[in-house]
Amino acid sequence: MAPGNFTRVTEFILTGVSDHPDLQIPLFFVFLVIYGLTVAGNLSIITLTSVDSRLQTPMYFFLRHLAVINLGNSTVIAPKMLINFLVKKKITFYYECATQLGVFLVFIVAEVLMLAVMAYDRYVAICNPLLYMAVVSRRICLLLVSLTYLYSFSTAVVVSSCVFSVSYCSSNEINHFFCDTVALLALSCSDTYFPETVVFISAATNLIFSLIIVLVSYFNIVLSILRICSSEGRKRASSTCASHMMAVTVFYGTLLFTYVQPRPNHSLDTGKLASTFYTLVIPMLNPMIYSLRNKDVKAALKRFWTNLCCSLNQCDFRTLQADEEMFKIGCHCVGESKGSVADL
Repeated sequence: MAPGNFTRVTEFILTGVSDHPDLQIPLFFVFLVIYGLTVAGNLSIITLTSVDSRLQTPMYFFLRHLAVINLGNSTVIAPKMLINFLVKKKITFYYECATQLGVFLVFIVAEVLMLAVMAYDRYVAICNPLLYMAVVSRRICLLLVSLTYLYSFSTAVVVSSCVFSVSYCSSNEINHFFCDTVALLALSCSDTYFPETVVFISAATNLIFSLIIVLVSYFNIVLSILRICSSEGRKRASSTCASHMMAVTVFYGTLLFTYVQPRPNHSLDTGKLASTFYTLVIPMLNPMIYSLRNKDVKAALKRFWTNLCCSLNQCDFRTLQADEEMFKIGCHCVGESKGSVADL
C-alpha cells in the first residue's frame, strides 16, 4: 500500500506495566517507593564520595559516576511512568518519545561500560596493588569516564536516529512503559531490517566487549585471590568482588535477555518485565550492593551524620548562648535606665 494512504503518527500511547485498572494505584505506590529509594541511595553515594576525604580513590570515583548514571537512567523512565499510572490516556508525543529513547540509551550504554571499567579497576587493585595509583591515576580515571560518556552519547545518537528513521503510521500503541527500541520497531509500517540490525549489532557489541573485560578481569582476580596466604585478605578481596559480580550478573543477564535474542523469539511482555529490572530495580539495588556491604562507605556515612548532628547542635548551642547574652544585656540596660530615672 502506498505511504500516502497512512496517517503519520504524531503521538504514541504507552500501555504501561499492566493494563488492569485495579492495579494502577498499587503499582503507582510500589514504583514510587522504588524511585524514592533510588534517588535517596544514589544521591547519598554521590554526596559521600564527593565530600569525604577518605573516599577520594579511583574505586569511589567510578562508583560516584555509576550512581550518577543510575540516577539519570531511573529519572528518564520513572517520573513519566508514575504519571501514566494516574491518567487514563497514557500519551507521549513523537519528539518526547525520541528524546526519552535517546537519553535512556546514553545512560544504559554508559552503565554497561562503567561496570567494565570498575571490573578493570578491581583487577589492578588486587592483581597489581603496588602499581595501582600509577596505572589508575586521576588522569586515567578522567579519561576513562570521559570516553564512556562520549561513546554512549555517540551510540545513542546513531541508534535512536535509526529507530526514528522508519515510518510510524496508523498504529501508535507501544506495548511498553517507556519508549524502547524493540517496542517501537514493532509498530513501524515500513521495512525495519536496517534499524533492527543496527540495534542488534550495537547491543551485542557493547555487551560482549564489556563482558569480556569483566570476565578476563575476574578470572585474573580469582587466580590472585587463590595466591593470597592470609585468610582475612582472601575474605576481603572476595567480598568486594562478590558485590560487583552480583550486580554485573543481574544487569548483564537482563540486557542480554532483552536485546540480543532474535526477533521471532522475542516476547514484548516478557521483555517489559525484564526492563523493569535494569531501568528501575537495579538502580535502586546498586547503592545497597556497593555501599551497605562496604565498611569504608558505612564509616563515611557515620562520620557524615555525626558531623552534621554536631554542626546542628553547635549552631543551636551558639544561638542559645547569643540569646542569653542578649537577655543579659537587655536586663543590664533596663537596670541602668531605672537607675537613671531614680536619680532624676
